[in-house]
Amino acid sequence: QVQLVESGGGEVQAGGSLRLSCVSSGFRLTHNCVGWFRQAPGKEREGIGMIATGPDNTYSYIHKSVNDRFSISQDVATNTVYLQMDRLAPGDTATYSCVGRDHSCSLLRTTEFRYWGQGAQVTVTS
Repeated sequence: QVQLVESGGGEVQAGGSLRLSCVSSGFRLTHNCVGWFRQAPGKEREGIGMIATGPDNTYSYIHKSVNDRFSISQDVATNTVYLQMDRLAPGDTATYSCVGRDHSCSLLRTTEFRYWGQGAQVTVTS
């Protein structure tokens, strides 16, 4: 059974940083894709980024709307994916969800990911 568990959410002042973690069980990071989505109240869910490690390299992608402030990384040994978020703004307030897809990354769309974590709340105050 696949489980994705997020942690690291919380409340932070604008300009601050947070690092979200996603620990997976029953789902290996090697050769599979892990991503992050977020959803703010009253808004559609949006993709943030994704990462996958293959036999020779690691592929990662961060959406252009946040790629100057957010970064994604992973620790294959601990089956953990991280989302580093810097210079946070109130507009980043949302529930952030870790997602998984069997095999390599494709499009950053909700329909491409089979496994979903329960989400971590991030609140940025002004």
